Amino acid sequence: MPVKVSVVVPVYNPGVYIEGCAESLLGQSLPPDEYEVIFVDDGSTDDTPALLDALAAADPRVAVVHQANSGWSGKPRNVGIAAARGEYVMFVDNDDHLGAEALERMYDYGVANGADVVVGKMAGKGRAVPVELFRRNHPHATVENAPLIDSLTPHKMFRRAFLDDIGLRFPEGRRRLEDHVFVTEAYLRAASVSVLSDYVCYYHVRRDDASNAGFQRFDPGGYFKNLREALDVVERYTEPGPLRDRLFRRWLRVEMVERMRGRRFLAMPADWRREVFAEIHQVVVERFGPGVAAGLQPTQQVVAALLTADRYDDVEAFAEWEAGIALTAVPEGVAWQDGRLRIGLTAEYTSAGEPMTFAADAARTPLDGPPGDLAAAIAWVGADTVARFDKATADLLLRERASAAQYFQQVEFARERVPEPGSDGQVHLVLRATATVDPATLTRAGLWDALVRVKLGGWTKECRLGPAPLQDRPSPHAGLAGGHVVLPYWTAPHAHLALDVDRATHRVGLGALTPDDVTLTGDRLRAPLPLHVPAAGTEVTLRLTSSGIAQDVPAKLSPHEDGALLEAEVPLADLRRATWRVALGAPGPRPRFLALPLALRTGVGGVRVVRQPRAGALRHLVRRARRRLGTTLGRTATRLRARARRR
Repeated sequence: MPVKVSVVVPVYNPGVYIEGCAESLLGQSLPPDEYEVIFVDDGSTDDTPALLDALAAADPRVAVVHQANSGWSGKPRNVGIAAARGEYVMFVDNDDHLGAEALERMYDYGVANGADVVVGKMAGKGRAVPVELFRRNHPHATVENAPLIDSLTPHKMFRRAFLDDIGLRFPEGRRRLEDHVFVTEAYLRAASVSVLSDYVCYYHVRRDDASNAGFQRFDPGGYFKNLREALDVVERYTEPGPLRDRLFRRWLRVEMVERMRGRRFLAMPADWRREVFAEIHQVVVERFGPGVAAGLQPTQQVVAALLTADRYDDVEAFAEWEAGIALTAVPEGVAWQDGRLRIGLTAEYTSAGEPMTFAADAARTPLDGPPGDLAAAIAWVGADTVARFDKATADLLLRERASAAQYFQQVEFARERVPEPGSDGQVHLVLRATATVDPATLTRAGLWDALVRVKLGGWTKECRLGPAPLQDRPSPHAGLAGGHVVLPYWTAPHAHLALDVDRATHRVGLGALTPDDVTLTGDRLRAPLPLHVPAAGTEVTLRLTSSGIAQDVPAKLSPHEDGALLEAEVPLADLRRATWRVALGAPGPRPRFLALPLALRTGVGGVRVVRQPRAGALRHLVRRARRRLGTTLGRTATRLRARARRR
């Protein structure tokens, strides 16, 4: 069988992180004979070389190449390309891991679209990853029709023949940004690039010791010398004009301006940030024309202008002002509507902890050179923000807590200018949004946090949704929809909105049901439950259990008042004299049963609905009995030892 994918992993002293990486690679859904994993050990000095050799001896998919330390990841990746037999080559770092279906999905998507490069959706655990690039699948992306340039890490799938045909390899040696040079040329010379956004393929993991290569303090001179090489690639394959300016803008924005803003800038050691500033100033003056900065957001334009003018002190002052700006998002409603969760919210920015206000009638003018001082910079940003308020956007994302995978939800929003009471023409810029969450799209069991993402003026900021005011905090029931049990809840102590998907048991609220709530007419059982179900109802199962024997009975949940009505035909004649515990079976790819706090007790007088002790209560009684027994035995042993000493 031809090898479809070769996974190349450069390795250097990964410690325990190599275990999660290897486990994810060898647990792929792609058939074992259709892919290979090539670990290139770049002179590791820990136990990794022996571990990799043992792995290769045990699994024919694994190959290991050992070499002297080269100083960076470029040479190990090139060695991996040379050893690869696959149609595609996938690069993975030894700290990270893949989704279980990543190779299969990316390969199939790449073949279906004739892609030279396949970019899979990314998630970052403690690390920033591109967000806008993965709003939707993009089978034929280019640097012109998609924000490809936002993702320049090498953790993608490349058609090996494409790399060989154009002779593309990573720059080698002790250097930075070798991936920028490689990926930028691949984007600009590929016949087709495909972006897969509906499945998280790659998980970036920040190590607990923060020793990932990308987190280390760098030498500013060497770093920006290497950055110029990426700019050289853009110049080689584009003509002067709007496209080149837009591509250059990525490096100006991400590698330069964003380093000089807010808390990130202020967190740098003072001497080092002056060094970084000086190097950035040189690159900006040398390489970027006015069209590059002109396309930035307002705050970024201010910083770029100050960088160009070599005004370090003003950059620092502007950073101190920006550090006080944050996003707040207040929930205004959380309610189920025919199997979907509707979440209302308002969002606006604050400055120094207070809602930001803007002059409603300030005139917007192009930024012609750097502002005169901090006050002028703030005034210009405010005027531009108000003038472009019609471009502001709000999104709600759900982020799965364990993996950091995040997904955009359907959102409708409106922009509102709210006058500041008692002010002279000052307004708040408020976004009011309603998001709709379809439980069928929440494909992983776990805890999901609601995040709000706002683009307004010169900022793109995210925050958790909440806190919700205690006095009118929405408290919707759990929902059984889309094949999942979804419980909306407020975290403690911060009261942020989160969703528990297919995990909640006692918190679902079924414990409030009492035997008096249940009617049993003949064989027909009816019980109101605090659950939301779609208007069409949901087919479920009742599981009756006694002495290790279980019987499953078809049942249905239908909307009823503010919850659901459970109805089932129970075969009472088949239930021998015993007490039968009752559980509700929720449908889905992995059916699960939720215990109801009642039981059917059969006897001479017929069948009665009774309350059954909760499993938690039983465990508590057992633990208390054991403690008492242990205390008694301990006291007895003490008395016996005392008697023995007296004798």
